[in-house]
Amino acid sequence: MIKTITAGTMAILLFAAPLPHAQAADSDKIFAYSTYFICTTDRESRADEIIRSSFKPHYDQAVEQGQIVSWTWLQHYIGGTWRRVLVVITADMESLLETSGALGEIVSDTTPEAGRAFSEICSSHNDYIWESIPGIGGGPVAADRGSATFSTYLQCDLAREERADELVRDVLSAVYDAHVVDGQLTSWNWFKANVGGDWRRLLTMGAVDHNTLIQARTAIQEELKGRKLERALREFKQICHTQNDYMWDEFLETS
Repeated sequence: MIKTITAGTMAILLFAAPLPHAQAADSDKIFAYSTYFICTTDRESRADEIIRSSFKPHYDQAVEQGQIVSWTWLQHYIGGTWRRVLVVITADMESLLETSGALGEIVSDTTPEAGRAFSEICSSHNDYIWESIPGIGGGPVAADRGSATFSTYLQCDLAREERADELVRDVLSAVYDAHVVDGQLTSWNWFKANVGGDWRRLLTMGAVDHNTLIQARTAIQEELKGRKLERALREFKQICHTQNDYMWDEFLETS
């Protein structure tokens, strides 16, 4: 659901300051090539089978050979028109572009019928390349993120996007850290769009299941209503004014 951000909805957008294992330097950046598919809903399970049988072996091999860090296939749980997401993660942009293109060619050459069948089911898609921002994030990015994911996609004022990042990093922080430390969230991460459409920033929060994820989100919403965060929240929602929320199930990943 796309909506204009109000103070009440800000809680799911605002992140924690870095934990000790969070990204801290440019060398720790990750790049995520995310392809969001719109699929025929009554045939989605067939698309999942094709990914498992025809795509997964090649993507797993790319991880084993060090060409990519990880990959994930996500199923829609709650949200808008995107029904599936293929996420490929690398440590740099060059590897991401080279490997993503090569993997597509390999699948097309080795299993062309499967590729055509998949394209008939999931006939349109949107591509984004997300880039992590050093110093923002808590918990794993590429592995053990949690089986349930809450993603919030943000439209922001282009001229003030970096100020939004500062607010996330420097002010709107401790609440999210606490929920990773206490184990309610397995991870959260904050990305900027390097390539893509109108969505400029992305929050992902992970947990072991959707019930735990919703409980954490509800608690965070309440905690972020405190008066100390009021000014920062107001400025943030002026910059990143529109959001689109999804919940995902992790269906396949690197094995």
